[in-house]
Amino acid sequence: MTAATLSAQDLFRAAYENRYTWDSNFPGFTATVTMTKDGQSYTGQVKVDAKLKSEITGFDQGEVLNAVKEQIWEITIHRVRRSFEDTHAKNTFSFGNKDEDGTQEILVGGANAGDRYKVKDNIVTLVHRHIHGMVVTIDTLSVHPTEAGYLSHRYTSIYHNPQTGEQVKPRQHFTDEYQKVGGYYILSKRTIADEQGNTVTFSLDNIQLLNTV
Repeated sequence: MTAATLSAQDLFRAAYENRYTWDSNFPGFTATVTMTKDGQSYTGQVKVDAKLKSEITGFDQGEVLNAVKEQIWEITIHRVRRSFEDTHAKNTFSFGNKDEDGTQEILVGGANAGDRYKVKDNIVTLVHRHIHGMVVTIDTLSVHPTEAGYLSHRYTSIYHNPQTGEQVKPRQHFTDEYQKVGGYYILSKRTIADEQGNTVTFSLDNIQLLNTV
């Protein structure tokens, strides 16, 4: 079956399954985690177990601790391997517009009607989803290719009110870097900058996989 004859679901499914995820043997890891904001750095420890449950220690500041928790959750939730059927069984897919560079829009119907994606070169380049009463739009600008799928490198996110269309958060620009540890890619640094000139970084150092014995 050629790319020209793929259905919208086939095209989206191929890109969905091309995302890098951790396999069922992933043992978890420990790392030193540092958050830097407004010229101040805060350092603690993180442990993520094989079930991707995290334990974070060393942060006394409530705002900082909450920010670190949020980022560790983001780091792990996007590495969970879920089958296409488990995630999208109640959705339908159809072709939307096609950009001049070949990027194909995929429109979602069914349970998540109103969501949409864009796919190019077997990569999901845009995610537009209704989540927790808001609409989030994520544009992927570049990726890290690996032997087991791609990881996002540079991307932006923006939130809107689904009823009014009003922007509810400043657009954020992300840059992610990864380190390969024991055969698994783990995020080592995330830089987040917003439209108001604020920048925060999260760094993971001394990354070690947990013993599997």
